[in-house]
Formats: sequence, structure tokens, C-alpha cells
Amino acid sequence: MRIPDELARTQLKFNGEAGRAFIEALPRRAAEFLDRWALRVTGPSMYGMASLVLPVRRADGTPAALKLQLLDEESAGEPVGLAAWAGDGVVRLLDHDAATCTLLLERLDERRHLSSLDDTREATRILAGLLARLTAVPAPPGLRGLGDIAYDMLDAVPSALRSPLAHGPARATLQACASAVRDVADQPGDRLLHWDLHFDNVLAAEREPWLAIDPKPLAGDPGFDLMPALFNELGDVFDAAEVLYRFDLLTETLHLDRARAASWTLGRALQNLLWNVEDEEPELDAAQLAIADLVREKRL
Repeated sequence: MRIPDELARTQLKFNGEAGRAFIEALPRRAAEFLDRWALRVTGPSMYGMASLVLPVRRADGTPAALKLQLLDEESAGEPVGLAAWAGDGVVRLLDHDAATCTLLLERLDERRHLSSLDDTREATRILAGLLARLTAVPAPPGLRGLGDIAYDMLDAVPSALRSPLAHGPARATLQACASAVRDVADQPGDRLLHWDLHFDNVLAAEREPWLAIDPKPLAGDPGFDLMPALFNELGDVFDAAEVLYRFDLLTETLHLDRARAASWTLGRALQNLLWNVEDEEPELDAAQLAIADLVREKRL
């Protein structure tokens, strides 16, 4: 089995030795679960930044997908969230191994992402409908919580403000995002969040036109789930009107309090900007800064 070079690079970059060990173990792990679950590989492997997916067929002929990934804080909640959603707006979980977070999933059409639609507003409407269904579900016990994430972010802000990246207007944006998080941190919410629902994490399917994939579940306020849809497929030129349209559509579809959703959207921007600092990027993400400034100006 060929391991994609890009997957190996990202695992080493973000997970260090644990990522290296995961990549080295992938052929053995794939063979183990193909045998354990009586699966036959039916096509070339697919991959993202964190996982390898093999198209397979079960012994009864049912098509499926074998997802192999590193067990970490984000992936650990995936089978828990998928079980709670039970296929409502999201890919179905057919089987899983808790020790390795290896998943056997319903097979969707990996050739058709929501990003393939020419009309990004229609794509956003579809995504908003899925997100409303997903966040309507109460978070099951044991998931990581937004409250802990919020306070960890606030603890990291003083160090981030000392970074060379935090200068001029960017510094003021970081401070404003932190202030917004302080306002809502003690009310983190209890819904089941996807955390990473963007156009490429929605695939065409047979039992529904579109289904979400690849959640990184946590318990929290749905306002924290809006950011991926706000900047997805925006293009090279920042379009403030389009961002506001998407924010309005998402908050209306999910029946969210606009001011509270704005605060948690600023929190999501803060999370992304803090990662820029932590990863020693050459500069802070311009789209995140622009969206944060826009949402802050328009917050009601």
C-alpha cells in the first residue's frame, strides 16, 4: 500500500514522532482491519491532512470506506459524535475500533464535494441546513468541551501578544477577539458540534443528496461552528458582503442569537490566529483577521 507523501509530511509536521509512528504502522494496520472486518479494497486510497481512506466492500457486498487515522484529542470524539447523529445529515458509522480510532464508514461519492457546485450561495444554504440538523443534537457525555477550549485560548493570549506577529491592527484584533471570548466563556453551550464543516467536508450520497463527513466533535455553542463556512471558497479578494450574507444565513437557519454567534465566531478566529502564532507562521491569517474585524464591527 502506497502512503501518500503529503500525508506523511503533514503527520510529521503536526504530530512529530507520533505522526511518524502512525505512518510506519499504516500498512500493518490496514491489513489488520481489512482482515478483521472481512473487507476487500475496491479502488485507490484517498487521503486528507490527517487520515487515509480505503474504498472497500464488505463480505455481503455493501460498499464502505475504511478510515485510518491517528488517535488524538480531535479524532477520539469522531465515533462518539457519529453514533449520536446516527446518520442524520452525516455519514453513517458502520463499525469502529476505539483503541486506534479506525472507522468503517458508509460509502459516499468521494468524486462529488459540495465545493463542486458553481453556486457558492446554494452550497452555503445546503451546508447551513446540514449544520442546523447536526447542532440540534445534544452532545453526549465524554466529549471535549468548548468551555475548556475557551479558557485555554485566553491563557495563551498574553504570550501571543508578545509575538512579532501581533503588531499594529492585528494586535488590536487579537485583543478584541479575546475580549469577546471572555464575555461568553462561562456559557459554552451543550450542542454536538462538527467543528470543521466546510464545502469539502460534504459529499454527495444516495440516501440523501448531501451528507457531512470528517467531524471533530466537541460540546459547545453552535456559533463556534460557523467560521469554516464563512471563509470557504471566498476567492482571492475578500468579499465583505458575501461574508455577511453567509453569517446572516447561518444564524437564521440555526436560529442563533446574532450577538452570541458573533462572539463565538470571534472565538473561532482567535483559535485560528493563536495557531498561526504557535506554528510560527510568517504572518497571521489575513482572512481570519478580516472576518474578525467585519464581525466585530457588525456585532449587535
